[in-house]
Amino acid sequence: MKTTWYCPLDLSTVVEEEEEGIIYTVMVKPQHSSSYSPRPGATRTQSVKAGTEEKLVLHLLHCLSTGDATYVSIFLCTYRSFISTQRVLDILTDRLEDPPGSSESSPTRQAFNRAVCSVFTSWLSEYPEDFEVLDPSSLLRLAPLVPSPELRAKLLQRAEEQSERQLLPPAPKEAPPPPPPDPASFEPTHILGFPTALIGEQLTRIETELFVRLVPYHCLGSLWSQRDKKGREGQCWSVRATVRQFNRLTNAVLASCLWNTRLRSHQRARLLHKWISVAEECRSRKNFSSLYAIVSALQSNPLHRLRRSWQHADRESLKKYEELAEIFSDKDNYSQSRELLKEEGTSKFANLDNRLNNKNASKSSAQGTVPYLGLFLTDLTMLDTAVKDRLDNGYINFDKKRREFEILAQIRLLQSSCKNCTFRTEPAFVRWYHSVPKLSEADSYRLSNEIEAAGEPGSRGATPTVIITQCPELSGSRSSLPSDSDAQFDFSSPVNHLLSKLTKHMRSPSVSCLDVDSSPSSAEPTPAALAPSSPTKSHRRSASCGTSPAGPQGSGPDMRIIRIRMDLQDGNLYRSILVSSNDKTPVVISGALEKHNQDPRDAPHYELLQLLPDDKELLIPPTGNVFYAMSSSSVDFLLRRKGGTPLGSQPISTETSATFPRIKAKGRRLVRTLF
Repeated sequence: MKTTWYCPLDLSTVVEEEEEGIIYTVMVKPQHSSSYSPRPGATRTQSVKAGTEEKLVLHLLHCLSTGDATYVSIFLCTYRSFISTQRVLDILTDRLEDPPGSSESSPTRQAFNRAVCSVFTSWLSEYPEDFEVLDPSSLLRLAPLVPSPELRAKLLQRAEEQSERQLLPPAPKEAPPPPPPDPASFEPTHILGFPTALIGEQLTRIETELFVRLVPYHCLGSLWSQRDKKGREGQCWSVRATVRQFNRLTNAVLASCLWNTRLRSHQRARLLHKWISVAEECRSRKNFSSLYAIVSALQSNPLHRLRRSWQHADRESLKKYEELAEIFSDKDNYSQSRELLKEEGTSKFANLDNRLNNKNASKSSAQGTVPYLGLFLTDLTMLDTAVKDRLDNGYINFDKKRREFEILAQIRLLQSSCKNCTFRTEPAFVRWYHSVPKLSEADSYRLSNEIEAAGEPGSRGATPTVIITQCPELSGSRSSLPSDSDAQFDFSSPVNHLLSKLTKHMRSPSVSCLDVDSSPSSAEPTPAALAPSSPTKSHRRSASCGTSPAGPQGSGPDMRIIRIRMDLQDGNLYRSILVSSNDKTPVVISGALEKHNQDPRDAPHYELLQLLPDDKELLIPPTGNVFYAMSSSSVDFLLRRKGGTPLGSQPISTETSATFPRIKAKGRRLVRTLF
């Protein structure tokens, strides 16, 4: 079967050809005659679009002859999402037992042998861990069939190692983790005694070591989104380690600033200034992961609301803080953060003086770039949710794997810049860092209120922006998905084209693809996550793009996301609510109350208003359908107690937990207003 279409710009012809078990996309591009080639001709490139498991595996041995030079790299990087390593090896071994060609010296056999050597050389060098889980008998069966003596020796060595490992007694159970640090031994102000450059170096050392050990395919949405299912607790361990470090650092910032409630405001301001300086140092070292963790902690509600402490902060420090926070602005789908990552992740020497006038900018030229991993994880998770794994005929959608590989290749490029970085370890700082006690959400809020009680005139808050998004095209998705995604480096790539279209419907970023890690904690304490954003405690994958599992053939109600603001005396909370075309006002109010840790049974005492232009308000009818009652001219909603009682008079447990919290542009504008 053939399907043909034309590209008018260069008169290329794109043909879709289907054979038994596989579909190819073929591009035929005409070549015009020239003085070097007087006869016109055409070039033909062929790539796999979809196929069965067996055909996709066998294409590894034929892709070079069809001009699909990247197929082996893409397959080896993504195959774990649709087939096991043992199954891949069995299919290849079966094919090697029946090679093509009439004799060893035939051109067909020689080309086949070269392909076999190329595939296994790449596999053994790039993913050696795959062979550690194979049955030794499979390797012993494969080894004699490989035409290269060197590869044969490596496979036999792997088989021997696997056999010896099976004969060893079972490994003893892991020792229980050490007890948490004694809170009495923690001295938060000791952080002031460490030079800023040393702290930045140590944090960059930790982040770099974790990032180099990151296994890129652990970030695949189909694997990361299933990490908490039974039997998969050890899956994606390298990503979990990055999550724990992010949480640990945000906890260190919070604990150092909140732990000693007896500090005076100007003393606490010194701690805030110190962490802003450390964030600046991380920026100069191109450590965007630690930079985002520090800025997120500083903008979390327990710290953001401490007005008296911020009033004593240095104006120049606050200005620098705003500039650093602006890097992670969600404007235009984090375009500034992505563009900066593109610029510095692909260049060996980055000029930072033009951006931040940083005197230490020369340091970063010798460092690799450690990205904020949440950008890649959300992109991959959204891509996994938005694009089908299989076509209607059951074939595996390999075009999807190509798009995923584009993002994973960017991670590998950044990893390569970090592999030769060297750091020294400072034991004194490491001891302090590991002595930081873990603060729960309730602890952070309680300590913050001890410093500046709720309702005091000094405590400050910001007025959040309410965003409504609609995803009618995605309402049939297989599951909910995070929504702060578009492609990373190549802004003309197919991945970016796909994600940029999706993000038109997804203006309210979520970070749930890097949710709180539920695996056992490491020796170092790991904090609860911080969330000035709008996470939900019961969801691992966010519903913030306005989708939910739909009925057959993608049927189901239309849905929207509304983000509701609530004016509080001790700061403001930001909550996203998923509203379907079936939801009435009481249901939406109950959901909003629950998101704000209020009793949903109090819904009859509240009213829902939409804030319209020119300071007008639209009261949603008490029994009305919110989806159809809301006006398209506004994006602001407010939940208010009937009778005008300030909502802030209710005691509330501030949510400070989400792993990679979002920066609030409104909060930054408030800082500029106050200071």
